[in-house]
Amino acid sequence: MLGRMTLDELGWNEAFEAEFAPYRAAGWLPARLIRDNKITYGALTGDGDEYEVILSGRVYHEAETDAELPAVGDWVALEVGRDEGEHIIRARLARRTCLSRKAPGRSTEEQVIAANVDVVVVVTDSGPDFSLRRMERYFALIGKSGARPVVLVNKSDLFPDGQNRDAADAIRALNPQARVHITSTEKKGGLHGFKQYLTPGVSVTLVGSSGVGKSSLINILLGDEYQWTGEVNELTGKGRHTTTARELMVLPQGGILIDNPGIREVHMWTDENTLRERFADIAALAAECRFSDCKHGTDAGCAVRAARESGKLGQARFEGFLKLEDEIAELRQNRKKRQMTIERRNRRDLHQKAKKYTERRYSDPEPDPEIQYRPHRR
Repeated sequence: MLGRMTLDELGWNEAFEAEFAPYRAAGWLPARLIRDNKITYGALTGDGDEYEVILSGRVYHEAETDAELPAVGDWVALEVGRDEGEHIIRARLARRTCLSRKAPGRSTEEQVIAANVDVVVVVTDSGPDFSLRRMERYFALIGKSGARPVVLVNKSDLFPDGQNRDAADAIRALNPQARVHITSTEKKGGLHGFKQYLTPGVSVTLVGSSGVGKSSLINILLGDEYQWTGEVNELTGKGRHTTTARELMVLPQGGILIDNPGIREVHMWTDENTLRERFADIAALAAECRFSDCKHGTDAGCAVRAARESGKLGQARFEGFLKLEDEIAELRQNRKKRQMTIERRNRRDLHQKAKKYTERRYSDPEPDPEIQYRPHRR
């Protein structure tokens, strides 16, 4: 029990209310998922009550992919059980925003990181974790999600001021729409810029590598040692990150925070349109190429190559663009292969069922109705 609160403080809005009308008529309650326990979920209602809930069979079977199943941050229609009965998710409401990536490993499936978030905060530092190429990937995923991007260049107390400013400036140049703040959770410096996003009803999610200070940041926001953090490694400047599962927290001062486990690899889950938006400068150059199918290599009249040779376009950014484009193309190809495999398997199963039905029909002829129902005579 978190105390009395309103649905608006949990991120509710008029669009959710309109969609929920038929579920309210059925006697169900709106609830927001705050934890995914693999088998069950944690759900929070507007009166501050927290329930351990299960997924109805209908919601599970109607989801075509795992990404369509409820996730942390989702709003659901909850049937509260009576007399120690189970509390059941009867429906998931449409997502306003959705931050997702390709699931790690060889999977081609989408993995939802957080649903219905307003602001995505990428936490990094200006030292070992700093990577503009990884930041490009984050910006591509955030652009696809519909949320606003914010970056914290954290652990500023461990690195020279000039190094911290250079990292922040490079990130701003990469994405002028992103708000960038230099912070230190150890010294509690620069956090006022981050706290401005934490207002009632606004959902913020933290992403970033392990050890960049996300858990320490949450401890500061919650006012106590909510999450244990290990000592900072003197060689790498990294602390031990202890978040092992996604969790939504309502902050005492207002605002909603979704923490995530450290992300080792930022696998792409986006499309060509989002990619073009994140690399609008390269797209503009490509439009000036002599040939529409220019490969931006040795083709004559290539404006992209000319920009690279003149220094207008950095080689690292161009290579990052090509890598992302190749990765998206590979993902699309893998998904197409998977779909073909599924269709082939379904045709095979259908053929086998038809064959078994035919064999059973001709091997076991139907009995004669007159013999089967003939009255017994003495």
